[in-house]
Amino acid sequence: MKTLFITAKSKASITELIRNVQFEGKLGLLTTAQHLHLLPEAKNALKNSVIGGQVLGCDVSNALKIAKKVDAFIFIGSGNFHPVQVAMKTGKRVLILDPIAGNLSEVSSSDIETRKRKITAGYAIFLNANKIGILVSSKKGQSRMKEAEKLKKELEKQGKKAFIFVFDTLDFNQLENFPDIECWVNTACLRMAIEDYDKFPHSVVNISDLPL
Repeated sequence: MKTLFITAKSKASITELIRNVQFEGKLGLLTTAQHLHLLPEAKNALKNSVIGGQVLGCDVSNALKIAKKVDAFIFIGSGNFHPVQVAMKTGKRVLILDPIAGNLSEVSSSDIETRKRKITAGYAIFLNANKIGILVSSKKGQSRMKEAEKLKKELEKQGKKAFIFVFDTLDFNQLENFPDIECWVNTACLRMAIEDYDKFPHSVVNISDLPL
């Protein structure tokens, strides 16, 4: 089946909101696909800034490319999933300019520590688990079967049992049918193991958080 990807631009405005930004340093401008068209306006309003571009939960390379050139970042978008990821990977302050909610906030140390605790807890359970389920998405751009197969082999070398589960849209209720799985490893969108953490019957960790 062919899939058609269509970029949907947000109609939300940042004209008034961006006037509230008060920062004495160089800012890196980041956003997601639906707000990319707003970056030129943001740069024009914030003279001491540089456009980084689009970031994804699993790819903040555009932030890393300009991290040494800026003092902080502004993320234009909703939620804190992407900006927390940027803060963790770059060690920089990240302001969140949300054109949908119409507010300006900042990633807090508490946000970062909460994310780190989930990663640490998931990794600890992963190390002690003997039966591990590896989740692989069949969606284009998210499928990482090679990494899953490599992990499976590594775990089996350690005497553990590992099983690969392939899905299109994950039905969390179906995971209940595999009570022997002690820990899940997510190879798909990182957001699933973070924002949907409580939906898993057992602990889950992203493959990117494993020292492979």
